[in-house]
Amino acid sequence: MRRKQWLVNKLSQWFSQQSLKVEELNAQKMDQFIKLQGVKVTARRGDRMTLRLLLQHLENLGIIPSSSLERTEDSILDRIEQDFVKYLAQERGLSQVTLIRYPAMVRRFLTGHFGQNTIQMEILKATDITRFMLGYVPTVKRSTARLMATCLRAFFRYLYVDGIISINLAEFVPTVADWRMTDIPKFLEPEEVKLLLDHCDQRSKAGQRDYAILLLLARLGLRAGEVTKMKLDDINWESGELLIRGKEPHTDRFPIPYDVGNALATYLQQGRPSCSTRRVFVRTKAPYQGFSSSVAVCDLVQRALLRADLHPTHKGAHLLRHSLAKKMLCQGASLVEIGEVLRHRLVQTTEIYAKVDMMALQSLAQPWPGGEV
Repeated sequence: MRRKQWLVNKLSQWFSQQSLKVEELNAQKMDQFIKLQGVKVTARRGDRMTLRLLLQHLENLGIIPSSSLERTEDSILDRIEQDFVKYLAQERGLSQVTLIRYPAMVRRFLTGHFGQNTIQMEILKATDITRFMLGYVPTVKRSTARLMATCLRAFFRYLYVDGIISINLAEFVPTVADWRMTDIPKFLEPEEVKLLLDHCDQRSKAGQRDYAILLLLARLGLRAGEVTKMKLDDINWESGELLIRGKEPHTDRFPIPYDVGNALATYLQQGRPSCSTRRVFVRTKAPYQGFSSSVAVCDLVQRALLRADLHPTHKGAHLLRHSLAKKMLCQGASLVEIGEVLRHRLVQTTEIYAKVDMMALQSLAQPWPGGEV
């Protein structure tokens, strides 16, 4: 908060020095100020967002026109991202989640290749793409690497269709090998899940929110995106049911377990800040609004794991979903039943959990040739 106050104070001083009025504040002026501050002091990641929130606030008050929030010609990268998102939405009809993830991946490629130099699409070559992917793949999961390859193919296809590049570089994006059923699902043991939940400080508002989210992930096996999209209208307290907004356009209704309902009620009554959004889970810092993406839920799980001193190889929200499937399997549930709880549309999706049932697999294991009988 002190940083935000300091930044706005500096902006006010700069406006006075330039003999400008608050009505003249817009995105162009903001970019000029950010550049000037970057020369004098070390710029921080949230500075630009702080000023954009200030612009939005002034716009809502009617002090500045709405056009002041439009992105400027100053950032070529911003314009590229904006045009790419428009192409994905209008020409490809992709989901909102994809519209959020793809531009970030494109930015990583472009900043990684061009650095501080001017972005020139016409000089990109196939070897540039291969070099980037060779450096990127070892640093992430295979599924993330595959998503990056898919994103780059869509990006270069857009550049080619739009006439920005003369060669369709999408054909030169290398394929990332990621065969089905090669991995074993990562999970926590039941006592580790309990430890994770016990380390939520339910005396604080943030702790009440985190505890409710972790229970939804651990008891109902929700995906991070399903938690993010949950609305107040989705909770039917009279029937004890929860509407789950799964992968579009699918929705499901599930009974609310007692501990989950109790945690939700505690958070809504005591921990949730007063705000206009209908989202169930809201940021703990102003502006009070729902999470911008499922990444916030994954970050929440990572912080909870650190508090509980747990260090699994996989630290995302899906860890608790896998843990629920493993627990059900050990308690005698069939793969079909697990698939129904996890809301899998295909039976093949649930088959991977057969790998974690070691007792059942031991009965299928054949003796090693030449070994003891």
